[in-house]
Amino acid sequence: MAILVIAEHDNASLKAATLNTVSAAAKLGADLATEVHVLVAGANCGAAAEQAAKVAGVAKVRVADAAHYDSQTAENVAALVVGMVANEAAGYTHILAPSTANGKNVAPRVAALLDVAQISDIVAVESADTFVRPIYAGNALATVKSADAVKVMTVRTTAFEAAAMLAPEGGSATVEAVAANADLGLTTVKGRDLTKSARPELGAAKIIVSGGRGLGNSENYHKLLEPLADALGAALGASRAAVDAGYVPNDYQVGQTGKIVAPQLYIAVGISGAIQHLAGMKDSKVIVAINKDPEAPIFQVADYGLVGDLFEVVPQLARTLA
Repeated sequence: MAILVIAEHDNASLKAATLNTVSAAAKLGADLATEVHVLVAGANCGAAAEQAAKVAGVAKVRVADAAHYDSQTAENVAALVVGMVANEAAGYTHILAPSTANGKNVAPRVAALLDVAQISDIVAVESADTFVRPIYAGNALATVKSADAVKVMTVRTTAFEAAAMLAPEGGSATVEAVAANADLGLTTVKGRDLTKSARPELGAAKIIVSGGRGLGNSENYHKLLEPLADALGAALGASRAAVDAGYVPNDYQVGQTGKIVAPQLYIAVGISGAIQHLAGMKDSKVIVAINKDPEAPIFQVADYGLVGDLFEVVPQLARTLA
C-alpha cells in the first residue's frame, strides 16, 4: 500500500506546489505507516525526477517519460494514473494533486475513471479517511469522511508547509520507470502564452503587492505598483475586478476563482475586499490594506490599514523603501 502524489513540473524542475502536496501526503503516510510515491509524467523529464528523489519524505519516484506527456494534458495523465492504480500489486490508497489549475484538471478525471468521489482543496488531514476542506468561500470548514477504496483529493498548498529539499548528495528515494500509456489524442496543446517576469511566482511568493479596480486603469497599475513590488522583492497580484477590467492578465488574479495565496506579507492596494478575493488571501501572515474608503471590507481582515489616496500613499511608500 502506498500514497501517490502527482507532481507538477516543467520537465526540468518541480513546481513549488508539489512540495506542499508531498507534506500532506507525508502526514497521511505517517498515519498509515506507508510510503509516499511521486509520479513525474513528462518528456525528457529526468531532471525533474531527480529533483523529486531529493524531497524529504518521498520513498519512490515513478517516471513516465514519453513525447505525448510533454504538455501533460489531463486526459493522458489521468489515464496513466488509473492504469498505475489498476496494475499496482501493492495498490495506491490515496492519490493527491496540488489544488492548482493543473491538479484540478487531472484529479476529477482520475476520480471519475475510478468511480470514486473527489475531495477538493483539503487543508488538514484528520486521519486516513477524514479530511478538512473549506466551504462557502472559506467562511466555514467541513470535515469529510470517505469510504472509497481509493481517495482522490486536491491539496490547498497554502495549508501545508513545503517539504524540505535534501542536500544534493542526499535523498533516499529510488527512481523507477513506468510504462507509458498510448496517446489518447483527445487534446493537443497548440501554444502557450506565458507571462515572463523576474519577480517571484505569485503562488510561491513571500511578499505580494496586489491591486484592485481602485487603481483606475492598467497604466496606473504598473506605474504605481511595480516600483513598490521591486523595492520589496514582491510578486504582483490583482483582484478579479482588475483582471476583468484588463489591467493585468488572468494569471495575476488572487481569489476564489484565481490563485490561493498565503504569503508572509500581502499588501492590498485599492481592493475593496469582496468575499471572493478574501477567500484567496486571508490566510496571509500579515495583511496591509490601502484604501480611501474606511468602510471597505478589506479592513476587517487587515492587520494594518491605511485610509488614504493610493495615488499619494503608494509612491511615498515606494520611495521610502527604495
